[in-house]
Amino acid sequence: MTDADAPHTYESASARLEEIIRRLDSGEAGLRETLDLVKEGRGLVEYCAGELEAVSRGLEELRLDELVARLETQTPSDQEPV
Repeated sequence: MTDADAPHTYESASARLEEIIRRLDSGEAGLRETLDLVKEGRGLVEYCAGELEAVSRGLEELRLDELVARLETQTPSDQEPV
């Protein structure tokens, strides 16, 4: 998959993967089409995995930011002994 062919969103990539799976499951794709669909599907899976990883990192950062903010707002008497 080239950059020009790259999906614009996780949702569009996921939808295209579903189309590819339906086509492959139908058994109607010829050898060349099957190869092309598998290659495209692999690229889409890699794209989706990258998007999910980026979201996961973002959520992790948000949780850390929230923890820091809570710790900064606690007074020394509020903090538990370590």
